[in-house]
Amino acid sequence: MSEWPGAENDRTRVVRPRGQQPPPPPGWAGSDRSAAPPPPVPPTQRVPPPPQEPPRDRRLDETTVRKVSRVYGRVRSGRTPIQPLRRRGAGGDGGPRPPRNVGKIIVRSLAVFVALLLVSAIGLYVWVSSRIDGIEVFEDYEGRPAETPGQDWLLVGSDSRAGLSAAQRRKLATGRAAGKRTDTMMLLHIPENGGRPTLVSLPRDSLVPIDGHGRDKLNAAYSVKGGGPKLLVRTVEKVTGIRIDHYMEIGFAGFVQIVDAVGGVEICVKQNIKDPKAGLNVKKGCQEMDGATALGYVRTRATGAIPDFERTQRQRQFFSAVVKKAASPGVLFNPFKGIPLAAAATDAVTVDKDTGTFDLLSLGLAMSDDPVNTVVPTASFPTINGVNYVQWDREKALRLFNALAEDKPVPKDVLAK
Repeated sequence: MSEWPGAENDRTRVVRPRGQQPPPPPGWAGSDRSAAPPPPVPPTQRVPPPPQEPPRDRRLDETTVRKVSRVYGRVRSGRTPIQPLRRRGAGGDGGPRPPRNVGKIIVRSLAVFVALLLVSAIGLYVWVSSRIDGIEVFEDYEGRPAETPGQDWLLVGSDSRAGLSAAQRRKLATGRAAGKRTDTMMLLHIPENGGRPTLVSLPRDSLVPIDGHGRDKLNAAYSVKGGGPKLLVRTVEKVTGIRIDHYMEIGFAGFVQIVDAVGGVEICVKQNIKDPKAGLNVKKGCQEMDGATALGYVRTRATGAIPDFERTQRQRQFFSAVVKKAASPGVLFNPFKGIPLAAAATDAVTVDKDTGTFDLLSLGLAMSDDPVNTVVPTASFPTINGVNYVQWDREKALRLFNALAEDKPVPKDVLAK
């Protein structure tokens, strides 16, 4: 059978087997009309080529043609088919992204925060504890009062000029006096049941018995030969009947450092005060005081009919204000204020060897709890050999100190008005 002219352009060319001639159209008159044409191949039937798999154990060599494909215009090697890109989602089917476990993220974040907080707190505790300056203060002696409930602190402010340069002494008007004397003495009682603390001023001119030195001013127990913190503590314990648990002392320089470290304190002044001896010149009203001004304020004797009593009142007022400021969240939780305060406080104060960081923290918390402020009840102000003294009201003073020793509220009729 001869080919008809349109054989190569026949539409069945792409589906008929190789070598098979297309069927001639109807009415085609070829050279061999008697030959029956082969049956046509249905147009939808495709004869696939036989599969040819290369032997698995044969390695490709340089003569083997390797099938390659292109990915984004670049030749891609390998035999595996290219998979279409899929968006991230549930099951990789392009669906929405599964929600994250927010609870686990919050818990892990809180755990990390708490761990960092604990490490910082432990580090700060170790650092502060290593800076505390402890001295020997307490000693056993015959007739020493027994332990009483609650905590009792003896807080002492000395007029020591140690740490002050000549320029600072002139600026603070502290003078050039050598040695140191107790300028301020206060007894702080912290109840065992968590009630309001009581802060009692002990006038430095109080006439009291001092072991080995007869009767003299209370602050003489610190300044006499052989005196100091040990003799002062013994004297206070004997005249009050209260066993002292902790001792803290601060000098002029430390006083200024602590006030400046907390950023100053607000004090309400009752009247205009101008005292060149104390380097003080303030007006009536509430005002922010820095360390130098505050030191002059608690030292001045230029006011009141009884200057020493006015002075002790200002000292209690100021001590409460500075401790409240130091214990406020704005200072404690602010590292830019809290750390300088801790450094200044540990440099400025001297405590007994048994006092630690937690004891100082309990002191600050107690003073921030609005303590009851009072002074030892007095009966008279005798002058002996030209020296002025303060004589306690023995009956009221005993009631005051007995209430503290028994961890009870102080009777209102013995509190200073």
